[in-house]
Amino acid sequence: MAALKPWYQIVTPREDLRENRPMDASEFAVHLDHIREGRENVSKDYSDPERFFERTYLTENLLELCSQVVRRLSGVQVETSAVFNMATQFGGGKTHSETTVYHLATNGERAQSWKGVDRILAKARVPKVPKADVAVFVGTEFDVIQGRGGNGQPVRKTPWGEIAWQLGGERALAALARHEAEGVAPAGDALRAMLPDGPTLILMDELMNYVSRGRKMGLRDQFFDFLQNLSEEARARKNMVLCVSIPASEFLEMNPDDERDHAALKKLLDRLGKAIMMSAGAEISEIIRRRLFEWWGISDQGLKVANAYAEWAIDHAQELAGVDADTARETFRSCYPFHPSVLSVFQRKWQSLPRFQRTRGILRLLALWVAHAYQDEHRKALREPLITLGSAPLEDPVFRAAMFEQLGSAELEIPVTTDIAGKPDAHAVRLDRESSNTIKRFSLHRKVAATILFESNGGMSQSKAEAALPEIRTSVGNPDLNLADVDHVLEGLVGSCYYLNWDRNQYRFGLTPNLNQILVTRRGAVKDPEIEDRVKQQIQKLFGEGPKDIDRRYFPERSNDLPNRPILTLAVLGLEHTIKDKSTPKLLETLVRDCGTSGRTFKSALIFAVPDSADAIHDAARNLLAWEGIEDDTETKSRLDEAQTRLLARNLKRADGDFKETIWRAYRNLFLLGPDNKLRQIDLGQVTSSMAKSMVDLILNELIRTDEITKGVGANKLLRYWPPALAEWSTKSVRDAFYSSPQLPRLLDGNAVKRTIADGVSQGLLGYATKDDKGRLTLVRYQASLSESEVEIDDGVFILKKEDADKLVDPPRLAQITVTPEQVALKPGERASFTITARDQYGQPYTVPQTTWTAKGGSVDEEGVFLAGEDEGQYAVQVSTDGLQAIAQVRITKAAVAPPPSSTGTPSLPAKPEKQTIRWSGEIPPQKWMNFYTKVLSRFVSTPGLKVRVSFEVPAEGDQAGSKANEASSGLKELGLDDSVTVD
Repeated sequence: MAALKPWYQIVTPREDLRENRPMDASEFAVHLDHIREGRENVSKDYSDPERFFERTYLTENLLELCSQVVRRLSGVQVETSAVFNMATQFGGGKTHSETTVYHLATNGERAQSWKGVDRILAKARVPKVPKADVAVFVGTEFDVIQGRGGNGQPVRKTPWGEIAWQLGGERALAALARHEAEGVAPAGDALRAMLPDGPTLILMDELMNYVSRGRKMGLRDQFFDFLQNLSEEARARKNMVLCVSIPASEFLEMNPDDERDHAALKKLLDRLGKAIMMSAGAEISEIIRRRLFEWWGISDQGLKVANAYAEWAIDHAQELAGVDADTARETFRSCYPFHPSVLSVFQRKWQSLPRFQRTRGILRLLALWVAHAYQDEHRKALREPLITLGSAPLEDPVFRAAMFEQLGSAELEIPVTTDIAGKPDAHAVRLDRESSNTIKRFSLHRKVAATILFESNGGMSQSKAEAALPEIRTSVGNPDLNLADVDHVLEGLVGSCYYLNWDRNQYRFGLTPNLNQILVTRRGAVKDPEIEDRVKQQIQKLFGEGPKDIDRRYFPERSNDLPNRPILTLAVLGLEHTIKDKSTPKLLETLVRDCGTSGRTFKSALIFAVPDSADAIHDAARNLLAWEGIEDDTETKSRLDEAQTRLLARNLKRADGDFKETIWRAYRNLFLLGPDNKLRQIDLGQVTSSMAKSMVDLILNELIRTDEITKGVGANKLLRYWPPALAEWSTKSVRDAFYSSPQLPRLLDGNAVKRTIADGVSQGLLGYATKDDKGRLTLVRYQASLSESEVEIDDGVFILKKEDADKLVDPPRLAQITVTPEQVALKPGERASFTITARDQYGQPYTVPQTTWTAKGGSVDEEGVFLAGEDEGQYAVQVSTDGLQAIAQVRITKAAVAPPPSSTGTPSLPAKPEKQTIRWSGEIPPQKWMNFYTKVLSRFVSTPGLKVRVSFEVPAEGDQAGSKANEASSGLKELGLDDSVTVD
């Protein structure tokens, strides 16, 4: 729409509207009598004939009236009427029409140059406008007791005396002296005596006002006689016209006597005269434009705007109301700068209201509208191409008063100022302020709400008080607007406004509070304990749905609220422990490290769901409880109509859904133990219920996707997790490791290790064994089929790696022996100590069985200690056992010799006859403990008599000491060691 100019840059309002001067409704309902008298209060738009015709649009009916009056005053009786009964209609009625013929008759030929008079003469088929004697009688200006006159003028007590005075002065009034004195209507010669011979125009208005006031004084019957006599005389003359205007009955507030007299007047005039409607159809917009703007016709820029809107409306015709592709362009052009709905709504709907069009107030309403829009759009630099229903200045109390006058009541003041505009916190204004930039730029909530007000007759006519969705779209739509935004805005208004009623895409502003205001009252009555209970129930219900593989624990406060078990457990924190709360990290740390007074073994089994915030959930719970309270309140429900009852059901369902959705969105934060043994957060992002079947499904899906949880582990992978210090691994310890070690993924179901073990055994990767009473392993199944049901999870059942299982199938046996040192050089009488090393068929150290030592060149005892003899030479020392032999070379010489190098390239140590013990003592950094075992201790594991003593000290503060000691004791017990741990 950037290329479309705003309306105020294309058309110019009247000067008084541009200057925003206060306007009176009387300006649009000026008395013809005031024009006749030339009073100063009369606007020049009415008193200056040339200016009046410049601003007057000659509708077909006004042209017909003027041409017949001119033709009749010219003495032509064919195709004319002498008496006119002018019916009124919005947009140009009796006063304007009577003023038109008044100026023509009083000015005669001077009117020839005025705008539009040439059309009147052409239609009348006469060469000029005849000047006539004119009399004006307005019922509201004539007092039934005092009459009119004084101040140098004779007093006229009767309507006929007043008309006689205006037509013929004292001469004509004198001719009716007795009729005037006795209050008797003249007829015949007496009537003709008061009338001039030339062209005569008599204009009568507000007759019911005079009749109603004169009824008590007996003037009613005489007035009716006078009107009939005057009508008959006009019909008998060739150059006299009588124009009479009485409002339609629906525009009057009448008692039974008024209704009778109104019917009698109408019957009389219908019989003697011609009824004529003063404006109709599309001409109304032209009348309004001439009355409110410096209007010279639509410009090229105006056409551009009108065509753009028309093209848009045609393209969206299926979503709009009343759009005809054949007439849309002409409709927008004929209404410019107004949107067609601004003018049509008064014809389509408002004309059914009792007070509508009782005065010219509706023109004042539009004048106020244009003046305010002109000032407001200039001030705010708005660029509205058209004046739309949504731009109605409802925030202006003067405009509201004018609108309520047309509606017939100001009862809508509170609904309008509360829901639409007039207060800074009006619901539509607030919603716009809080909306996206697009909606805020268009002030779309306010425009839609204002449109509903006008389209629903202001809520006054309950039978037709509805604004349909297509009507709303038509009124607020423009080439730059996404119509989907209108639906979004309506949803916001329905959920916030107190007086807006909605049912099946029909909207209405009413006088009684709707469910939203009832809800506000109910919300205030909901107690905090009710909210807390309902929130906890709903959280447990939502987290209780879904897979049963994972245990649930709700709202833990102490560490013993969560059992220490090798079972995957979801701990749902309560709303008092949100992610932003300072106490939450400390609580999580306590829960994951401790279980009551003991340390927690199965730390990895815990997954924590932590809420983002509590406010939104509490608010949604309050809403739901309030709606449920309304639903359960029989008395309140009895006051609701059928549409509100249906809306209550929808709102209750929506509130329940919103409550659940709010909980989904809040519990987006997960915490669990990471590989670094510290709590780690996982943010699930913008969570909605459409993402998974249940909240637990959503959590598990994400944790499985990121390998934090697994449904199963393959045998090869299990081997990678094997603790280096263990030759055999109990099945219970295997399962427990997945819930105690953060290095391992968490098993969704601990029994999944049965499948892993069964597959590993069947594939020959693992052995499945038990221990006998003496603690010796017995292979149960290896390289043979094993089913899950056969696998037992127990401390006394073990799995072994392939190489260890092989040993149980083919037990280790002596396969190789070696003697060290392999060679030595001795002097006679010196000794050397030889040792034997045994290995099994798997290359592993083997306990040396009983051996037999033999030697030449000296002697050797059963411990392998060789004593060199006196003879020099090269000799052999031999050891044999179980059919295996090993030989070492001994060279005896009397000369000093260096010891021969060993197989490692280092000199051999002198032989020592006694046994020696290797000892070491020192501190090992905790990070190098496993390397210490692998690099050092593993070399001596098979050596008989190896003893390993461990001593550790761990500093602990306060309450941590006890729990840390229990944790260490638990681990020692699991390894089958002395679990006595002291705390000093």
